[in-house]
Amino acid sequence: MAFGKSSTLSMRIIADLQIHSKYSRACSQELNPKNIGLWADKKGIAVMGTGDFTHPKWLNELKENLEEAKPGLYKLRVGSGIAWPSSDKGRPLAGPTRAPRALFMCTAEVSSIYKQGDKVRRVHNLIFAPNFEAVDKIIAGLEKTGANLKSDGRPIMGVHCDTLVKIVKDADAQAEVIPAHAWTPHFGVFGSLSGFNSIKEAFSDQAKYIKAIETGLSSDPKMNWQISELDKYSLTSNSDAHSLRKIGREANVFEIAEDKLSYEEIIGALYSKDPKRFLFTIEFFPEEGKYHLDGHRDCKFSCLPAQTKKLKGICPVCGKKLLVGVLNRVDELADRDFGLTPPRSIPFKSVIPLEEIIAETLDVGSSSKKVLALYDQMVGHRPEFEILLDLDENQISTIGTADVAKGIIRVRQGQVHMDAGYDGLFGKIHIFEEGEREQILKKPKQTSLF
Repeated sequence: MAFGKSSTLSMRIIADLQIHSKYSRACSQELNPKNIGLWADKKGIAVMGTGDFTHPKWLNELKENLEEAKPGLYKLRVGSGIAWPSSDKGRPLAGPTRAPRALFMCTAEVSSIYKQGDKVRRVHNLIFAPNFEAVDKIIAGLEKTGANLKSDGRPIMGVHCDTLVKIVKDADAQAEVIPAHAWTPHFGVFGSLSGFNSIKEAFSDQAKYIKAIETGLSSDPKMNWQISELDKYSLTSNSDAHSLRKIGREANVFEIAEDKLSYEEIIGALYSKDPKRFLFTIEFFPEEGKYHLDGHRDCKFSCLPAQTKKLKGICPVCGKKLLVGVLNRVDELADRDFGLTPPRSIPFKSVIPLEEIIAETLDVGSSSKKVLALYDQMVGHRPEFEILLDLDENQISTIGTADVAKGIIRVRQGQVHMDAGYDGLFGKIHIFEEGEREQILKKPKQTSLF
């Protein structure tokens, strides 16, 4: 169960608590319980969110194929009837055809769209539930509002943020609500287009139940630390994966005693702000997120907040308003200088997914056969997060190549070059510039895996 044992009494638990299912828009049809479990094992993730438990078809699949293994945590049922996956979009899946070890926790994301004040608000929130009984009660409460939960894995409803918390807490006191990707312009609680300036403004008298926020791909803890009002909240990171290979692109790392692993213990560690229990978050470099800078994708124009101010928010190419990104929005609400670390802050580690590191090292596309072959070779030996976080350069070279090992060490040291994302366009993080590639790898381009 433990993918990184730190003692005989406790385990390092990596948890990715926000993903989606095949029933959400723009999501892979490969997202079924067994595939998710297998890819969690490849990544080294011990606890996965189920995602989308509000969708009736997905909930039926979850109930049919999961059984409780620890209090509030579920494993795939033996003989569940789901065929072992033979491919991922036509590609063979590496590894033995055995039951995944990863456990599942009941999670969902919902979209609230409603008018408050002078704005139409669009806010996505996560719901965590301690068991399927609580899930059923939450669903009943949402259906009483007229919410159409069959429409999508992430349903759109007119339920205000404070009402959502009431429904969830009335269903089960142990169920939780956490603002999802809090800074995303379109659907974050602090988003530039329809968000709020504080948790209190969004959740009213129910704000007392909000104990964490999800920072999202386009921000990291260091950015959030600029806002003193957020000191009271835990900062959580999850993948929000829409496909199998994106699982774990962000995650949380806890230290939990083996005999205490449970839903309650995970929530307790998440909220604890205790670095002995909540060890660190695994983060994107925020520049890689698709809403980091201000800009216009169609105009191929992006800029920093200071330039947006000089431009009075107008795109110099088309003359329309720029989409204000996460960096600008954080700056707007910040009351501290960048670089300050508040007391009781949980550390973080910025990573680049292994496939992307391999692709850049080989100087080929991330979906190329060479990349997929070397990725499967490496995770066949050790889970991805052990490779990215724990193994030394020699160990990585042994299961991969010396060049990939150099790339991973450079990422750990933060020696990367960034072209930041904006207006829905993912940024690009480069490990090597051309001159560096020749100097560090001692050759301009690797043409063969072996």
